[in-house]
Amino acid sequence: MSWPGKPLVWLRGEIKTPPFSGEARLEAGGLLRRVQLGERLPMPHSRPMPVIGPRCHELRVKDARTDWRIVYRVDPDAVIILDVFPKMTRKTPDRVVADCRRRLRMYEEAR
Repeated sequence: MSWPGKPLVWLRGEIKTPPFSGEARLEAGGLLRRVQLGERLPMPHSRPMPVIGPRCHELRVKDARTDWRIVYRVDPDAVIILDVFPKMTRKTPDRVVADCRRRLRMYEEAR
């Protein structure tokens, strides 16, 4: 029996305990599963990130001590994970945006 959702393609990051708490890891996994199945998640779970590229979004996962972000892009055939990082400020760091753009470029060139 095949899985009906899109596969996850991890370009950077992982979701494991630690540093994620068990609850945050389960929340992140559940949200990613919904994205894999084609659901468009609204705020507060996900927000568009057009500054990175088309179809790019940021999952928002609250943990006991840390707010986590998972930057992803939804392609027709896969969900591309661009980065997983702890959110420390209101603005997504310029370094994260630049790294995600670079990873997308490299991914596209390799395809």
